[in-house]
Amino acid sequence: MKRFVLDTNIYIAADRDGAKAEELAAFYAARLPATYLHAVVVQELLLGAVDARRGVSIRNAYVRPFESRGRIVTPTFANWARSGEIVAQLVREKTISPGGFGRSFLNDVLLAVSCRSAGLTLVTANVRDFERIRQAERFDFVAPWPDV
Repeated sequence: MKRFVLDTNIYIAADRDGAKAEELAAFYAARLPATYLHAVVVQELLLGAVDARRGVSIRNAYVRPFESRGRIVTPTFANWARSGEIVAQLVREKTISPGGFGRSFLNDVLLAVSCRSAGLTLVTANVRDFERIRQAERFDFVAPWPDV
């Protein structure tokens, strides 16, 4: 059975749009036992919680259920190191420019590397960036919603 990690953009879309929230709920209903939460996603979600109540809400809705079940994916030192190598390679190959990426792209590379390392498939709406990353590092990702 495939195991999944959902990208930050999936949770943000679900928070902003009722139809997307229903899609997320349907995915969870079908695949929750095979779904994990990534530490990078937690960081990105909490970065957007400028209101303390929002931070509590994110922790209760998204983080605690996975944390209590031991299903949080945390990058290893090797993942961090490999993510730096990948960004350098993409710059060398002129896939990205030296100043043409931000923190979000660096997080995406780390997410991709650690998903590969853990044998997880990333579900993301950000296909463009992950296709660029996959030029340097093979890993599994799919657009929402995988038909498995």
